[in-house]
Amino acid sequence: MEDRKHFVNSLEKLKMMLLNMATMTRRAVENANQAFQDRNEGLAQAVIDGDHAINDLEVQIDNISLKLLALEQPMARDLRFIIGAMRISNDLERIADQAVNVAERTLFLCQHPPLDPIPAMEQLMEVTGDMLDRAIKSFVEEDPKQAISIREMDDTADHWTMVVLQTLIENMVQNTPEGEKRLVNTRRSVQTIIASRCLERVGDLSTNIGEHVAFIVTGMNVKHQKIAF
Repeated sequence: MEDRKHFVNSLEKLKMMLLNMATMTRRAVENANQAFQDRNEGLAQAVIDGDHAINDLEVQIDNISLKLLALEQPMARDLRFIIGAMRISNDLERIADQAVNVAERTLFLCQHPPLDPIPAMEQLMEVTGDMLDRAIKSFVEEDPKQAISIREMDDTADHWTMVVLQTLIENMVQNTPEGEKRLVNTRRSVQTIIASRCLERVGDLSTNIGEHVAFIVTGMNVKHQKIAF
């Protein structure tokens, strides 16, 4: 009985660590987006500097998970939760890396005059942020239906990523002057395109998290399958 209580407490600790990592990752994405929109170098640098804490949490989650697998030999739902926790923490760490990438692009862009506003970029930030929010909420609520619904948002994220790309290509073709200004304009556009691809990746990884949640709750591997709940 005492061993079971210790095991349950360890699972609860693992869940709380994962939720803490999710919160930190969501904040990193929000701050990176805000820094990009406001051309805020200080906030962008804070995102970069804070990434090590998220990396440390991933290592801690992996260590606890491996220890539980080795010593407790969990079964059924408990086993799925531990495996799912390791997968989710890996995807959260990769999302945080994308936030860092956006912040690094922002630091570059802050050194040059701003591009004209790109409404599609704001739309992309909104939809990928919603995807991440829904992934985290589905984990908290253990809701496979909500988890799988994230996949339906991926086409929207892809659409806005393509609109950003088309907008910036048109800008480079039509509005780029000769000489040094041409080089600067091209570099600004390329850095913004890279930032948009990072945000698209946030959406993809959020979809992965939703699939992991569905696996934990139902035991079904829904990756690459059209399954509804």
